[in-house]
Amino acid sequence: AYTAAIVATQTRLPLGAGLALAMLIGVLLAVPFGLIILRLRDIYLAIATLGFGEIIRVIILNIPAVGGATGFTNTTPITNFFWIFSMAILTIIIVANIRSSTFGRALSAIREDEIAAEAMGINTTRYKVMAFVISAALAGVAGGLSGQLFANPLNPQNLNFVKSIEVIVMIVLGGIGSITGAVFGAATITILPEALRDVDRQFPGMRMVIYSLLLILLMIFRPQGLL
Repeated sequence: AYTAAIVATQTRLPLGAGLALAMLIGVLLAVPFGLIILRLRDIYLAIATLGFGEIIRVIILNIPAVGGATGFTNTTPITNFFWIFSMAILTIIIVANIRSSTFGRALSAIREDEIAAEAMGINTTRYKVMAFVISAALAGVAGGLSGQLFANPLNPQNLNFVKSIEVIVMIVLGGIGSITGAVFGAATITILPEALRDVDRQFPGMRMVIYSLLLILLMIFRPQGLL
């Protein structure tokens, strides 16, 4: 987000160049970090990932050149529906092609049973690092778009671990392993809080209660996700 915003405000390069550089920064961070932490599993991997996100956030908070805790106020709202929709479609195409490839089938095997995948000769660390790098590249593009969406300061407080959890909820809601489910989950989690704003006007705070209750009921009655 910060990379694309700085490119847009400090140079005359187009939005695409900023997104490409944001993607590159994501990859450069993901390779060494992935090699270090992706030998971990389960909850330990999740904790390490969230911890790294918090480290980045705290570092940005203490860099005056990008606004620190105040936020990067020089952002220009140049992201539009065309860019968002195009990148979303491109992401779906990339993921769909990965899933149907040999690489994707290896990832599916690792997801189902990592020990069995290793026994079949799959280099699980290598495949997980590659998946991590691809994910970081796509996340870099998403960050670049979100950082220039509104004329508001780009604030690291809006990119804390709660945002990571929100993304995980999108996947779990839609159904892990389902591309259609991921799209549906993302749309639902984005639209639902906004759709409940009318309820919030009559009963302050009730919006998030209903939102949380629906997720709890889903985990109880449909833990595999909707799709």
